[in-house]
Amino acid sequence: MSTHELDPEFLTRLREIFGAERLLTDPAECWVYGQDNSRHLSPPAAVALAVTEQEVVELVRECRSRSISLTVRGRGTGTAGGAVPYAGGVVLSLERMDRILSTDPANRVMVVEAGVLNQTAQDAAAEHGFFWPPDPTSAAFCTIGGNAAVNAAGPRALKYGTTRDNVLGLKAVTGAGESIQTGVYTTKGVVGYDLTRLLIGSEGTLAIITELTLKLAPLPEAIRTLRVAYQNISHAAEAVSAVMGQATIPRSLEFMDARAISMAREYAGADLPEGAGAMLMIEVDGPLAGLDAAVEAVSRAASNDGLVDLRQAQTAEEAAQLWAARKALSPALRTVAPNKLNEDVVVPVSRIPNLIDGLETISRRYGITIVNFGHAGNGNIHVNLLYDSQDPEQQEHARPCLDAVFDLVLSLGGTLSGEHGIGREKRDYINREIDPETLDLMRRIRHEFDPAGILNPGKIFPEANGEDRS
Repeated sequence: MSTHELDPEFLTRLREIFGAERLLTDPAECWVYGQDNSRHLSPPAAVALAVTEQEVVELVRECRSRSISLTVRGRGTGTAGGAVPYAGGVVLSLERMDRILSTDPANRVMVVEAGVLNQTAQDAAAEHGFFWPPDPTSAAFCTIGGNAAVNAAGPRALKYGTTRDNVLGLKAVTGAGESIQTGVYTTKGVVGYDLTRLLIGSEGTLAIITELTLKLAPLPEAIRTLRVAYQNISHAAEAVSAVMGQATIPRSLEFMDARAISMAREYAGADLPEGAGAMLMIEVDGPLAGLDAAVEAVSRAASNDGLVDLRQAQTAEEAAQLWAARKALSPALRTVAPNKLNEDVVVPVSRIPNLIDGLETISRRYGITIVNFGHAGNGNIHVNLLYDSQDPEQQEHARPCLDAVFDLVLSLGGTLSGEHGIGREKRDYINREIDPETLDLMRRIRHEFDPAGILNPGKIFPEANGEDRS
């Protein structure tokens, strides 16, 4: 059956499960659920708004029995097209499964449904003196389930880890319509295979995560912010290696290249030092009693012959001003060109200069502006290719330019995605990084979880023989 056309009997069954008010079939209502922050658009034939795990189970079983594709989504903030449905089908939105089920400060644990917003969880944890470490830029809008789907991170991952490091266990529904529970409630446990970590980052292709047990961390007593400018990227990278080589691990260590600095100054009016070819934003947190010494140690490590300026915020207001330049970047990018390819590549920290130099060469070769910033402490750089699709030459060169970027990253021992996922944006490149035998094993694992291949088809794996929905 074409998934663009759902038969009346199937829709009748879905109305029995969800009720008419939580099953959308009007094209105008479904339209918004056919896109995410990747700007890809493929409207589904229907949208189901679940409120219980049992509804998810029943929907999966109905879709499997009719070979209808099913794509799960949170709030659609992903940039890799992972939440964009395949050829119509059904979208399952978990936005209404948004309850915090329990908070257990004594054990540093919070249990949430997948549709809880990241910021909502942070606020609830803060009431008890804790926080959940993953802090993507879209924290106010993205869901915990979505964070788990792509193993989202953010600046704090440098010290506290990614989503995968901060989920103890979860509940999910496989593509066979079976409810499973993985992981533990404790901070240690080694009974059976670690399916929790397997499902996190699987982008909804193995199972639909419905509930998560989060590992909380105590809120730091104090945070200090440093902004450090350098003559060039080599000096900045030298500082990154030095900072990461001493005992005090920063809470975050962010990077901006020369073009990003210029853009933040020119388009957003950011107060940045002249003559800076690269800049680091560093946060240090911990007990107030030892924080001065920690900041001093980091400052010493960050200082080298290429230092242009080192500024430390003394108040929360000053810290916000120092971060203003970094936050001004995304709006500034929109003023340069109407189209953007936003990639989140990772290279070994010591090879960041090679990456930036190589990207500058690629930019000149293809006539595409490239702006770089991101999480320098773990080598996760956001590479932004800016172009105008109405310019025939730029439109023709954009994808070959991206192709060259990925070749460069892999030649430096890097990886194609640090936190955005593969989705549909990078699926045709994944076999450059992963060998055929390993990819085949991944496909077989996927088949075990989802025998009919209905869950989020067309994602992660490259097409084979013209079409691959596995």
